[in-house]
Amino acid sequence: MQFQDWLRSLRFTGGDGTSEMDNLKTLLPSLPSSFSLSSLSLSPSSIIGLGALASLTTYWLVTRPRPIQPPCDLQAQSISVQVTVLLLVSQMTNQNQVFQRAIVTNSNMFCAGNGPCLGFRKPGEPYQWISYTEVAERAQVLGSGLLAKGCKPNPQQFVGIFAQNRPEWVIVELACYTFSMALVPLYDTLGLDAMVHILNLAEISMVICDKEDKAESLLKNKEKGVTPTLSCLVLFNPFSAALLERGRKCGVEILQLSQIMPPKPQDLAVVCFTSGTTGKPKGAMITHGNIASNTSSVIKILEGYFVIRQEDVSISYLPLAHMFERMIQVSMFCHGARVGFYQGDISLLMDDIKTLKPTFFPVVPRLLNRIYDKVSATHHSLLHYAVRRKQAELSSGVVRNNSMWDRLIFNKIQASLGGNLRFILTASAPISPTVLSFLRATLGCLIFEGYGQTECTAGCTFSMPGDWSAGHVGAPLPCAMVKLTDIPDMNYYAKNGEGEICIRGHSVFRGYLKDEERTGEALDADGWLHTGDVGQWLPNGTLRIVDRKKHIFKLSQGEYIAPEKIENVYTRCVPVLQVFVHGDSLQSYLIGVVVPDPEVFVDWAKERGIVGSYEELCQNPDVKKAVLEDMTAVGKEAGLKSFEQVKDFYLHPEMFSVSNGLLTPTLKSKRVDLRRVFSEQIAQMYSKSPI
Repeated sequence: MQFQDWLRSLRFTGGDGTSEMDNLKTLLPSLPSSFSLSSLSLSPSSIIGLGALASLTTYWLVTRPRPIQPPCDLQAQSISVQVTVLLLVSQMTNQNQVFQRAIVTNSNMFCAGNGPCLGFRKPGEPYQWISYTEVAERAQVLGSGLLAKGCKPNPQQFVGIFAQNRPEWVIVELACYTFSMALVPLYDTLGLDAMVHILNLAEISMVICDKEDKAESLLKNKEKGVTPTLSCLVLFNPFSAALLERGRKCGVEILQLSQIMPPKPQDLAVVCFTSGTTGKPKGAMITHGNIASNTSSVIKILEGYFVIRQEDVSISYLPLAHMFERMIQVSMFCHGARVGFYQGDISLLMDDIKTLKPTFFPVVPRLLNRIYDKVSATHHSLLHYAVRRKQAELSSGVVRNNSMWDRLIFNKIQASLGGNLRFILTASAPISPTVLSFLRATLGCLIFEGYGQTECTAGCTFSMPGDWSAGHVGAPLPCAMVKLTDIPDMNYYAKNGEGEICIRGHSVFRGYLKDEERTGEALDADGWLHTGDVGQWLPNGTLRIVDRKKHIFKLSQGEYIAPEKIENVYTRCVPVLQVFVHGDSLQSYLIGVVVPDPEVFVDWAKERGIVGSYEELCQNPDVKKAVLEDMTAVGKEAGLKSFEQVKDFYLHPEMFSVSNGLLTPTLKSKRVDLRRVFSEQIAQMYSKSPI
């Protein structure tokens, strides 16, 4: 059938209805009706000639130009619609389609792609082309700049343009369409009176011009007081200082187009308010340069060792209101990778992970501790032997998830996190070396540890690829310089490689929004950010975090206590989910509040011959004694001194959380609020002798 259709396509009629084959025959000599090829006696050369003629004729029939076939009958190109007044619509559509197609707007009719779009040339030079992608990007950026200058994103916002045809004209037009603004073109032949009328009627405050002479003509009207709404002129071309001064005198801001285009590195990008573990939140002013330098530094560290691919995907569940999650996402977007968001319910996170199958997993230590507790609770000798074998590989620099041990033992653990993990980054708080080494072995992926804070745009140190040792947060990122300063009253001295961590570099913030006092406390005269964290340099140039300087307190006998360090140790206890360590300068020992892990607490107590519900066990003094013994043993193994061990605690049956105000959005303990909430229990514990 297709072949027959093709043969029919070789025939077409001319305007008079005759076929082209008929026309062709008229060009040939008339032949008798009795003529047949068999009556001819042809020589071989004649047959070859006829064959060549036939081939040429066939080629012409196939390649001949064809007339444009009209989409409808040219004698009836529109049809009438039954209405009171005669209304014609296109033969190509129906009435409903007319209205449906009119819904499309200018802003979404722009083609996407990297093909050439707008061309321009300078005298004596060839044309240069701006791609569709670049035009769309520049229009988006310009539209954002118009908003920043006070334009409103609605059709009642009129933006004037007074320029000759050039690429910038179209980009301004698209910028207005993109943000729902209305464009008002102006031109010389309108005349002075008409120009004034248009500016006033549309109440135009901003006009975009190409040359200085057009701006001068607009300023002349402003100086006369006939265009009172005009307040801003934007020029494509450079302009003189005289024009700038003239505009200033009559209240018109004059800018070059580049000034409302992409932001500069020193421009403010985001004001990120800190979690407020103590006092009111502070608004850290982060610039575009801060973000770019921090992201590029991490990429530089991984360069040649780990490449983010377009098929990579990260799970987003940590608060975007904080810089850690945002920097992860910026790194993903730089490489065209994907970000999948959790459903918004943290209790469904593991289900989201199994469904999304992320390759990137940003975490906080609390979550890794939970994973470790669940896996290590399995008292299986083969599991622990497999962990030791994988850790031996790690010590030689081998990271993989396809070993015999992965197939036999660890594949189920890896599957619980989606089965595709390539990269985990933990930050926000120190993580136990035991947990880190264990998970590097069982998960079979790269696990990096970083350190930083909002004021240095998330990160200032990062563990080096190939260094799979634990107990440190890596070396400084390329964007930061790190030093330690003396804390004399705590006996920390920089000459001994210990002290307060200070940071300087392109990732350090500008200061706190409208708070010069606290900005002065954080940034010294030389630009060093004083973090309030206490650090220690290790021989290999990596940094170890000791604790927060502001959280360190002194007991009555003069011993300094770093509570977060102790809390991180105690969370290694099987029955302990959360712990708050408290001390007082008038007391000689520590106390605490412990939240048992509801998933293991009942079974853990049952193994010790104590039966009851979760709430009942929290009230049982025998259970409390057993938990204290376990915590003391773990503390001793971790090297805690006697005065660093808690002597009493309160078992609390409800988790600390963001919703009850005891954790920050980054899951850090709000120590002031914890002291307030448990003030009654604290007073009771200190009113009696320690256990």
